[in-house]
Amino acid sequence: MVNKSWKIIPRPLLETILNNHAQHHRVPQPLILHGPRGVGKTTLFLERLLDDWNKGPHITGYVDFAQSIKDNHPQHNNSYPWASWSTCDPPTLHNCKNQLETCLESMTQKGIQLGAITSSQIFYTLNKWHSLDTVLRRIILQNNSNIALKSRNSISKVSSSVLWDRAVFALSARSNAKEIDEILGLEEKGKSLSVEEASYFREAAVALRLAKEVITMQQGWRARAIAHLNQTGGFSRSLANSCTDWPCLLLELLSKAAEIDYFQPKLVINNIEVLKKAILVDDSMVSGPMYHDSLIWRIVALGANERCLPIMLATSDSYYSYQAYWDFGFPDIFISRENFGWAPQEAKMHMVTDYFSQSEWAVIVEVLGPNPRHLFELYALKQSSYYQKVLEDKASTFEDIVDAYLAYLQVTVVNPAMDRALELLQKFANDAKSGKIPKDRLRFGSPWKHSSKLDDPTQCQQWAKLQLLDFVQSLINTEFGVNYLGDCSFEIFDDPCTVALLEVGLLYAQRDPSLIRPISIAIQRCLVRWLVQERMKMSLQNLLQFMWQRIVRGRSYRHLMLQVGYK
Repeated sequence: MVNKSWKIIPRPLLETILNNHAQHHRVPQPLILHGPRGVGKTTLFLERLLDDWNKGPHITGYVDFAQSIKDNHPQHNNSYPWASWSTCDPPTLHNCKNQLETCLESMTQKGIQLGAITSSQIFYTLNKWHSLDTVLRRIILQNNSNIALKSRNSISKVSSSVLWDRAVFALSARSNAKEIDEILGLEEKGKSLSVEEASYFREAAVALRLAKEVITMQQGWRARAIAHLNQTGGFSRSLANSCTDWPCLLLELLSKAAEIDYFQPKLVINNIEVLKKAILVDDSMVSGPMYHDSLIWRIVALGANERCLPIMLATSDSYYSYQAYWDFGFPDIFISRENFGWAPQEAKMHMVTDYFSQSEWAVIVEVLGPNPRHLFELYALKQSSYYQKVLEDKASTFEDIVDAYLAYLQVTVVNPAMDRALELLQKFANDAKSGKIPKDRLRFGSPWKHSSKLDDPTQCQQWAKLQLLDFVQSLINTEFGVNYLGDCSFEIFDDPCTVALLEVGLLYAQRDPSLIRPISIAIQRCLVRWLVQERMKMSLQNLLQFMWQRIVRGRSYRHLMLQVGYK
């Protein structure tokens, strides 16, 4: 048996594409790296790219919004889920916001240390988007409560720039000078800096704190409006933007300060889809989806209008492969890079003889496919004591190990995800009954049209199971390859089963070619097993209902089985 440590295998073409994007100091568009789970997107950034992107003039911030999900993150000694993040306990929006802001603040402080970001730059950038006079006066008066009446009157007559200088001076007086020096590293530079240079750096650091205090105070004025928005479930772009003012101000400062071969900041945001699922713990912020949309809109606007530092978004949610491009404007609003992992021949070149024998590989590529995470998990199982016990049984073969791994995926991944999909279908039925679903989705002839007539929760549950069985059977009939752009109607996205299985992460809608398929061959096999198991458990009455559904109202997507290049 081969006993060799697993190694990270380079992806030269994809690494070159990402490196070329990252080498620019400013770019007009953010880049989205998307693909099914388990193909190595996170590993690519953490193991292959980030170290080089933090050398010399380059500084790269890395934010993983899933980091606070303790039950499903490697930082907490757990593994990423195979299914979607929507099947896990969502993080709080407050934690996600703090992660992003902390990362951007540390990058901005680095820019201040290099002298690339100054107090005047912070003022002009802030003043471009915010009315500062009132809030600066309040900050000055708060820091000088004993100020004379005459001075109070004089403050009301000066310009914004003068108010800014006075506010910086007032905030400096109550700031901890030693703490600021430690942040800026002035103690190390102290011997080589003059008094004027040191005060220049301190002023910029205090100005950054002042800008945060200004935005925090202005957001506090909108607290009641935000609370009312959350209670009524409405939408307000101005209130959503007020919650993203601080990170977007930092992004604009970093973008303007970027300079080739001196200060080249970059930002990588992993698991961006988690931000949409984040929950509120109070009414101090807008909802997660609204915060997510506001942040991306403003990143897009910054890149289009003034050019932005390179921002790369990594995700396994197929919403970002195609639909997001239309939701945010047009098909080329982001730079799209899709990663499907290895082709079978490429994987064979790296795996055979080093990790698996030729005969073992023949079984793997047929049953599991070349998904890198499947290969890693199977190799870890092969190195375990369980494999040694299986080998002791002369009647056992490598196929038994593969079958045990498939059973593990079935029990821990696919079955819970299908239960979650059933819940989503029941929610769809309840929404249809209450009139929340547009009539276009309930048009005549659709298999799910009569969901609004279900009054009994048990009947609703049976209806959801019937719909899911029918949908999986229709996918099997199309050999798990539906071209959703096949007739340019997007009709398959009207199907609540499609939406449910995409949301739980068992299906992936890829961009090019435009196919909806399971995230791996192993998951595809588990979906077939799920259908067989559910049919075996059916009573005679339920079996007759299923057959009637297939014959009378059954789905058929065979007309979407258009091959690539077919016209």
